Amino acid sequence: MKKSTSLFPFICLLLFVSLHANAQKKNFVKANLFSPLVKSGSFFYERVLNDNMSGQLGFFFTKVEAGDTKFSGFGITPEFRYYLSESGAPKGIFMAPYFRYQSFKLTIEGDTSEGNLTVVGGGLLVGAQTLLKDVITIEAFLGPAYGFGNMDVTSGSEDDFDITTFDGFGVRGGITVGIGF
Repeated sequence: MKKSTSLFPFICLLLFVSLHANAQKKNFVKANLFSPLVKSGSFFYERVLNDNMSGQLGFFFTKVEAGDTKFSGFGITPEFRYYLSESGAPKGIFMAPYFRYQSFKLTIEGDTSEGNLTVVGGGLLVGAQTLLKDVITIEAFLGPAYGFGNMDVTSGSEDDFDITTFDGFGVRGGITVGIGF
């Protein structure tokens, strides 16, 4: 009798672990593989809300030089995802409207021009995500974006900075890899 009662907690632990291992994951942390190409880091947290919907919060940071201008800053991108496939969130084809806030410090090298750039915008993504072993995510997304920037010059002149790249229509895309928990 003593031997069987000492095994009971161990059996319960094994049962709990095996049931939890087979449960579908609802939280995912991902990284954009294209980020290093543009000298930035881009990371995402996705949470499954129900059978067809999830919410995702993205964060990126960068420190890059474009010509004689140095950019450093960050961005935050909340998005809502609606999965169109029968398998449901977080697998299959999805559509995702999103909002984006970006904040950069700009400095022109060899000059005394400095400023802060704030960009606000949004867009609509279409993408597809797959799960390997219900743990590893692989995702591709692409869609139109629109943004408008506001420059606050701290030294120099506003004419020293060309922020037209941040105003108007553009494209947002990427490929991510992540892990679920």
